[in-house]
Amino acid sequence: MRHDEDRLLDIQEAIDAILRRTSERSEFDNDELLRVWCLHYLTIIGEASAKLSEEIREKHPSCPWRQIVGMRNAIVHGYFGVDWDEVWTVVERDLDPLRIAIESILEAEGWMPHENKQSP
Repeated sequence: MRHDEDRLLDIQEAIDAILRRTSERSEFDNDELLRVWCLHYLTIIGEASAKLSEEIREKHPSCPWRQIVGMRNAIVHGYFGVDWDEVWTVVERDLDPLRIAIESILEAEGWMPHENKQSP
């Protein structure tokens, strides 16, 4: 069974993976594989967030858990109706603050923050 620490580390790793590959909107718009890459990792972020214990989510209410899970649901159930402008907005605006929040939660809980490691 995965624990909250593992799920938070999954979120952190997914954020790092997205941010390593994205830099310019034009690149994102012109690269289908990059867009799918982002959707994949945003789904991981949402799934891991949904599986966090209620205790952790209540203890750290400044994280927008409901919106994160909602984004995952929109991606998974939206099929061909993905709003790429919204996805890019999340990548550009929301991931850095989320990464900082996850690091703070890991530290507050006494878990070691995840070192940036290479992923595919």
